[in-house]
Amino acid sequence: MAIRRAEGLLGSGDLAEGFGYVLKRRLLGRPLVNEQLGEQRLSKRLALGVLSPDGISSSAYGTEEILIELLKGGLAATAFTLILPITGVVLFVMVLVVLSYREVVTVYTRAGGSYVVARDNFGPRIAQVAAVALMVDYVVTVAVQVAAGTAAVASALPASVSQHISPGDLTVVSIAVIVLMCFGNLRGIREAGRSFAVPTYLFSAVTIIMIITGLAREVFGTLPTYHPHGVIVTGTPKDSTLIAFGMVFVLLKAFANGGSSLTGIEAVSNAVSAFKPPEGINARRVLVIEGLILGTLVAGISWLAHATHARPYEFGVPTVLSQEAGLVFGLHTIWGHALYYLVQAATALILYTGGNTSFNGFPFLANFVAEDAFLPRWLTKRGHRLVFSNGIVVLAVLSIALLAAVGSNVNKLVPFYAIGVFTAFTLAGFGMAKYHYTHKEPRWRRKLVINFSAGVTSLIVVLIFAVVKFTSGAWLVVLLFIVGVPALIRLNREYRMETAVLERISTREKPPDPPTYARRTVYVFVDDLDLATLAGLRYARSLRPTTLRAVHFVIDSVQADTLRQDWVRARTGIALDLVDCPDRRLARATAEMVSAEAVLPGVGVTAILPRRVYTPLLGRLLHDRTADKMAAVVSQIPYAVATIVPFDVRRRLAVLHARDGGAASQPGRGDAAAAPAPAAVSPEPGAVSPEPGAVSPEPTAVAPQTAATAPAPIAAAAPMPATAAAEGDCDDYNKPVPSAGVSPIGTLVKPGRAVVEGRVHAVEIRPVQENTVLACEIADSTGRLTALFYGRSHIPGLDPGARVRFRGPVGIREGHAIMINPAYDLLAPGSGGLPRT
Repeated sequence: MAIRRAEGLLGSGDLAEGFGYVLKRRLLGRPLVNEQLGEQRLSKRLALGVLSPDGISSSAYGTEEILIELLKGGLAATAFTLILPITGVVLFVMVLVVLSYREVVTVYTRAGGSYVVARDNFGPRIAQVAAVALMVDYVVTVAVQVAAGTAAVASALPASVSQHISPGDLTVVSIAVIVLMCFGNLRGIREAGRSFAVPTYLFSAVTIIMIITGLAREVFGTLPTYHPHGVIVTGTPKDSTLIAFGMVFVLLKAFANGGSSLTGIEAVSNAVSAFKPPEGINARRVLVIEGLILGTLVAGISWLAHATHARPYEFGVPTVLSQEAGLVFGLHTIWGHALYYLVQAATALILYTGGNTSFNGFPFLANFVAEDAFLPRWLTKRGHRLVFSNGIVVLAVLSIALLAAVGSNVNKLVPFYAIGVFTAFTLAGFGMAKYHYTHKEPRWRRKLVINFSAGVTSLIVVLIFAVVKFTSGAWLVVLLFIVGVPALIRLNREYRMETAVLERISTREKPPDPPTYARRTVYVFVDDLDLATLAGLRYARSLRPTTLRAVHFVIDSVQADTLRQDWVRARTGIALDLVDCPDRRLARATAEMVSAEAVLPGVGVTAILPRRVYTPLLGRLLHDRTADKMAAVVSQIPYAVATIVPFDVRRRLAVLHARDGGAASQPGRGDAAAAPAPAAVSPEPGAVSPEPGAVSPEPTAVAPQTAATAPAPIAAAAPMPATAAAEGDCDDYNKPVPSAGVSPIGTLVKPGRAVVEGRVHAVEIRPVQENTVLACEIADSTGRLTALFYGRSHIPGLDPGARVRFRGPVGIREGHAIMINPAYDLLAPGSGGLPRT
């Protein structure tokens, strides 16, 4: 019955999907269910292809980055000789890092890599250094790999075309590629697919073939040297007096650039749990094979650069690797052209694939950190296609912003790169060293030496990079560490405080008794009398309150008068209070009214705030979220709660039009929004009706009595709800000092006759059977008094903010002075509300 009734009330339009969801489904496909979240285990062969693109692809630009610094440093005469020993040092560091990570994947067979190592051995706070390092690494990896891939594509174009390509063109293409990657990953592209392994094996194979062919041609003396055309990287030769310091600095910068060849080695450690059992052993073997392939490619490409004198260009096109491929295979034969383009295609594929691996690693890392409460929890949510959509979008936005700011140039991006990578290497090395020292497993001393050496070496690289690349962009990465790590720790502190407050009570303890209130007061804060207000009033009645009032803060006298007229005409059966708000601080006025009622013993207060809901963008443009601000302050008041009643304007009107067939245009129906019928306030058929006494005064309370004989014993003569609105910056305005010859309101403690003056703070229209009572509360500097005018719904001039004088009998009820049908004089018109112009 309940389901059938709900179907009848909702209608088909209420459950229609929003435009955003429809667009998401069109772009991303049908949503996946949780049962489809399967885990595909990787064999060693497949894992090598899937997890290695990031590391192996870095060989495509590592040699070029070394040459750039050597040539810019004025060492053109010896650059092609120095590249070999620098490459040797880079390979030595690579060996240490691979050996260190062999221990990582053996011990930590769950995903996480250096973040988990640092967290388990140094604690969660130190682990945030690794978190920031890895997140920076992932962001820069996308930018660098895509920029290098775009350069490889541009290098394959004819020279007549590539020479006219501007840096801006490369940047636009790279950004477009990142957008496509983001879109593909949001649709649920899985890393564990055989198609992702193809670029790794293809690039490795064709590059090794190129290296072997080049070495053979060099042996036979047929390998040509490169003759540059266009703008190449050059530098000014160093003066002999500066040769010592200058060469050392240039060599350090070249070594730092060469360190970019080692990026991506940690990818295997971030996905150990994806291997087939035994996970640790298989991950170790894949890591060693990846290191061997990477070392071979870096060494071979550097040797060919030494032999051919291939030079880097200012804008990165053509690349050193493309120059070597053209020289080795020769571009004067069909086979030479075919192999050259195959190298370029394989290079672009593996670079783009390497960039795409970050779209898998970054969201998972963000998920780990967010689960530890150091990042926002929305990064743990899986999206439409069971991927961490928020993490994917964040990565795409950050990498696009980096490319837009720096440009699609690998050399300009490298300064942002290696600090994050080698910081992660450092923490992994030191973390594993501490692990071996703590657990002292078999052969722990040898393992400790390996990991500690890798940590020290990586730390040295970080320091070198931070110094020699500081002005080139490394300062920004250092700043990210200085700001980012404390920010993550601060966020974690907020989450821990929140958890402490919201923590559930232990089952061993007796839960607190639910609050019981002798009286329940409900305020419905209204702006206009429309469908949204009626929905709030209907909900308020369903709560069965002891006292129910609608409250309107007067900041526009014309709007308040219109609301008063509509309210009387609609006969809602609910009292309407028009409260002066001269300083227009609605949130403060709400808090003062609610707190003044909630402080009374045994009283619980509910503030109901109707809110009109539009589409997110339109809603922000049309409204200032006043209901949210008011609810926020009410939620801080003891014994008070705020309830926002949303009303979807667009959808609800569509439903009404569909249900009524255009009711607004039918004769006799009128505009439902502009002139709501009285029945609209009543509960829906079948809903529980509130008790009559909960909404309006008892019928016996209609006849007024004099204050002298009976001091306001009736419900209709009850004082208006106390407020503290007169406090604050408007005391002189709200609480005028009584004039000579009138009685201060605060001195009226006994029944009798009096003349009082004050400013109208609030006007309330109380429904009584078929009539109304106008209640007017005035205040002076000594107290408040309520005047009741039976049979009236409005008195011209008696508006919030007006200054008036009352004469007549005074009664006392619950310590509050009341006058019934007094004579009145208007001393000054209301100025609290600003009339419309």
